[in-house]
Amino acid sequence: MLTIFYDGHCPLCAAEMQTLQSLDTQKKLQLEDIHADNFSEKFPYIDKVEADRLLHGQLANGKIIKGLDVTCLAWKLVGKHKWMQMLRWPVIRFFADIGYKFFARYRHQISSFVTGKPRCESCLKDRCDL
Repeated sequence: MLTIFYDGHCPLCAAEMQTLQSLDTQKKLQLEDIHADNFSEKFPYIDKVEADRLLHGQLANGKIIKGLDVTCLAWKLVGKHKWMQMLRWPVIRFFADIGYKFFARYRHQISSFVTGKPRCESCLKDRCDL
């Protein structure tokens, strides 16, 4: 089981979570929007500001993982995008993590460029459809 703490206001992030959810036929993922009203009560040990900066995940044993470690494990658990595991190889990992941190920092601007919307429509109305 992997719990993913994601930015539901980011159209690209929300779309990825919707895709993962649709592929998660064995229920190995639990998706938690860091902007949900009760998030801090449910997960007081997750710093929302830090989780907004960089994707966070929690393994079944309680260990917190971050960034591409979360993404790569999520896709592995749903049995898709096996090629992503090479992003965790030592030399590639270094550069992939730099690229991911750049994406994470500018994801709303990138989303705006790609989708035409910097924020999800439903999230702008204080409700997330995911």
